[in-house]
Amino acid sequence: MTVTKDTTTYEFRTARPEDAEAIVALDGSFTTSTVFEVAVTDGGFALREVPVDPPLVKVFPDGFGDDDDGADEAGAEGDSRTFVAVGADGVLAGFAAVFYSPWNRRLTIEDIEVAPDHRGRGLGRALIGHAAGFARERGAGHIWLEVTSVNAPAIHAYRRMGFAFCGLDTSLYQGTESEGEHALYMSMPCP
Repeated sequence: MTVTKDTTTYEFRTARPEDAEAIVALDGSFTTSTVFEVAVTDGGFALREVPVDPPLVKVFPDGFGDDDDGADEAGAEGDSRTFVAVGADGVLAGFAAVFYSPWNRRLTIEDIEVAPDHRGRGLGRALIGHAAGFARERGAGHIWLEVTSVNAPAIHAYRRMGFAFCGLDTSLYQGTESEGEHALYMSMPCP
């Protein structure tokens, strides 16, 4: 599928083995002037968006998002897929790696990244759209993802797409370079 965003044309497709190196090399860093503070309460948790000055620049550590729970970085394998957005110049602009769990009918977005030069053009939404199509093929009831509490730009984008907060993990990042951040879980019904 080919889509034109602004004046740039992108091809959206399932990843191929030759895409693996570009997927690993994609710059997923971001800069934000706000983060979400998490307050754990007796009845759950509360979030409050707060400004940060200077803006926070987050660069994910090597190996971040590398796990062996199903998503095949090279494309299609059973209940996992990696979808890519490739610019007319042949350069990878973004990807979404997903995994379907039949036991709970959940499609998990394992990783989604859009290169900085391609952000704000609807590529993330389009990649989520491809993930949703795969979710429908598999019979998923909902789509689920995890995002760090400091990634306010992604949180806002996910909320605009229909995701809502559904959980919190205060210990996921302990002992890592992301210590002090909290894992927020978001989900939406499969469209």
